Amino acid sequence: MTARFSRRQFLGHAAGAATLALPANARAEVATQPPKSAGQAEHTVTEPVAIEVNARQIPSFEPRDRARTRFGALEYRSGLVLTSPYRGFGGLSGIRFLDAQGQRKKGERFIAISDQGAWFSGTIRYAGRDMAGLDDVEAAPMLNAEGRPITEKRLWYDTESIALDGSFVYVGLERVNALMRFDFSKGFTRARGEVLPLPPAAKKLPYNKGLEALVFVPKGLQKAQPLAGTLIAFSERGLDRDGNLIAFLIGGPSPGQFSVRRTENFDISDAVLLPSGELLILERKFSWFTGVNIRIRAIPLKSIAPGALVDGPELFAADLGHEIDNMEGIDAHIGADGETVLTLVSDDNFSFLQRTLLLQFTLVE
Repeated sequence: MTARFSRRQFLGHAAGAATLALPANARAEVATQPPKSAGQAEHTVTEPVAIEVNARQIPSFEPRDRARTRFGALEYRSGLVLTSPYRGFGGLSGIRFLDAQGQRKKGERFIAISDQGAWFSGTIRYAGRDMAGLDDVEAAPMLNAEGRPITEKRLWYDTESIALDGSFVYVGLERVNALMRFDFSKGFTRARGEVLPLPPAAKKLPYNKGLEALVFVPKGLQKAQPLAGTLIAFSERGLDRDGNLIAFLIGGPSPGQFSVRRTENFDISDAVLLPSGELLILERKFSWFTGVNIRIRAIPLKSIAPGALVDGPELFAADLGHEIDNMEGIDAHIGADGETVLTLVSDDNFSFLQRTLLLQFTLVE
């Protein structure tokens, strides 16, 4: 999600010194629109480039209590602050782990998207169970059907959501509320994207509050899964008549629209489907009084159907007293001991006031 107008307006009229005086963690969500030159040179080429990404470890998730590791239903494992001399690095709004030749995802090789229409791929390096850094990182522009960067078309840069179906990669663009599909078997990040049709209601989502999360339900997830083969698309803050968050079932046996109950002014930033059939929704909210808050809710996949209003319990919550930023992406993999590991990534909005964070937790309940 790029910076909201109200935040930019505040920064433009409030004393800059007050913002700079915020605690280190309060950098989250205080953002400006990235300069037009950021990554512009990289977008003039269509080939991936190797980039350097540096990592600093985050030993504790809660600086106020460094010995604490349990946060709701999650246990903190490790975290990294990522920086790079590459001007186009940042704005990470989604991450998905890739499997290794048909094997289960190991939480190592990844594909991430920047909201500036770019791919970032690489491998997470571990020291034991802790993340230690990133290796073999490449950056590449997303290409349209003609093989040109999608950013050459006005507003086609706010790439906010990603989902995988085998070699097919789906990407949602928030500002224009468009859906693209890339076949990674045709050159990996060199693949050309095609625009797919969306339900008419999806095209009417509010500007800059549209498609924010995508989840694909694989056909082999569970027997008799009614949503197998369906792409689930969540809006960030598109609201129905009752003030709940609008979502869509695209393709599959029962396409349609449903809603996610909205509470406490939280918006959706991403979602992930666990092998158990449980859908986790990453949410966030921001205000100048409380700062940034994030949470994770669990939604039973079996409760989702056209016309449904779904809800679920809160598993995890954090605020600026914890090591968070503008958390935009979430994915899951199964660890070496069979545990479910969640990985969260943040969007720094290309602002020096924010950070690109990579956090991992074990789901213990």
